[in-house]
Parts: sequence; structure tokens; C-alpha cells
Amino acid sequence: MYLVVIAWVYVALMMAVAEATSTQGTLLGALVTFVLYGLLPVALVVYLMLAPARRKLLRAREAAEFAAQNDAQKEAQNDARSAASAGEPDAGSHAPADAVAPVRKEP
Repeated sequence: MYLVVIAWVYVALMMAVAEATSTQGTLLGALVTFVLYGLLPVALVVYLMLAPARRKLLRAREAAEFAAQNDAQKEAQNDARSAASAGEPDAGSHAPADAVAPVRKEP
């Protein structure tokens, strides 16, 4: 793919040079030729060709964030369960209080 991109930019550059060195050509015309025939089409083609790779990278990043979030939630749940299941009195001989009161549905 990159070989085609390099070749197309080279051809557009040579067209711009021919425009600039022509007796009736101008540098502004050469610049417009290079941008319109070279840079814009190449940028569009490269953007479209790399779309699947960008999508794959985005999905992988989202999956990694989701996995990290799930791991953190599981760790927090395990910490809460171990603290609640300990049931041992603290140094003042008081039973540990539940951090969250049980919730039930209103009748």
C-alpha cells in the first residue's frame, strides 16, 4: 500500500514541477496541482484503508478498559465480603457494624 502512495505522490510532484517550470505555469498553479492531485487523494485513500485498523484498535482499547473495570469491581466486592465475613470484634470488643444497611422493597 505504501508503495502506491509513494508513487502517486511522486507523480503528483512531477506534475507540479512541470507546471512550475512551464513558460505559462506559475508556482501557485504548481502548488494547487500538487495539493489537489497529490495530497488530498492520497490522504483520503490512506484514511479509508486504515479504517479497519483504527476500529480494531478502538475495540481492543474498550475491551481492556472493560476488563480493568470488572477486575476492580470484583476486587472491591471481595474486600467487602472478607470484611463483612470476618465478624470478629474490634479492639474495643464491639462487633463490626455493617457498612450498608439491608434494603428491602417497600410494601
